[in-house]
Amino acid sequence: MNPQSRGEASTDVLPAVPQAVATVRDLHKSFGSFQVMRGLTLEFKPRAITTILGPSGTGKSVLLKHLVGLLEPDSGTVEVFGQDIWAIRERDRAELRKRFGVLFQDGALFGSMNVYDNVAFPLRKHTGMPEAEIREVVMERLKEVGLEAAEKKAPNEISGGMRKRAGFARALVLNPEIVLFDEPDSGLDPVRTSLLNDVILKVHDDDKGAYVVVTHDIRTARKVSDYVGLIWQGQVVYYGAADEAFASQDPFVRQFLSGDSVGPLGMD
Repeated sequence: MNPQSRGEASTDVLPAVPQAVATVRDLHKSFGSFQVMRGLTLEFKPRAITTILGPSGTGKSVLLKHLVGLLEPDSGTVEVFGQDIWAIRERDRAELRKRFGVLFQDGALFGSMNVYDNVAFPLRKHTGMPEAEIREVVMERLKEVGLEAAEKKAPNEISGGMRKRAGFARALVLNPEIVLFDEPDSGLDPVRTSLLNDVILKVHDDDKGAYVVVTHDIRTARKVSDYVGLIWQGQVVYYGAADEAFASQDPFVRQFLSGDSVGPLGMD
């Protein structure tokens, strides 16, 4: 699927998509004297890939931690599946987290486990599934990401791109409704980035979950996005359909998405 066809699909289909699966409203968060979130408001649609872009240090990864309930807002609300996640008990919040899958920047695999055991880990920890059923699920997910032949390899025996795909398979084994990607293309060359994006698109087309992708890579955003949210200084400066984002004449949006050095975004 090329970037233009992804955008065209979003124009035809996404406006009819109903209620958001997750909504962040007027989010404020500081660490000491450093204010990261300054009233951020953003929503995430079901069955869509939303890409979060923005300069380094502007709060993209902090946003993901709020979505999954690992950070509590100083003020504002985070609603997931219609629930304010900080108005429920910790036990319920822990159950809610099982409906998420997370792919961390480096795959975050356990070095002492092979690829198979890394992917099986959430099933063994959170379910009473027998090993025969675990194997069926794990091998299905490894096949989806093209790693069925690498099941016995240790993380240090495979490439960075393969580690990320293994992390993706692990994020999927509990059949999550929301999958979060924290810079999945970090450290990958352009070819492996493109291949990983192909995997993300293929699996999303099959599973139809809500995917949230944090990235600095404009090529990734062009290729996978249904929606684009652009964050700067802890606020959303743009949110909308991907094809509209890349056609925007707004000076900030245009500068960031084109990578131009001339515009309102400077070094500070």
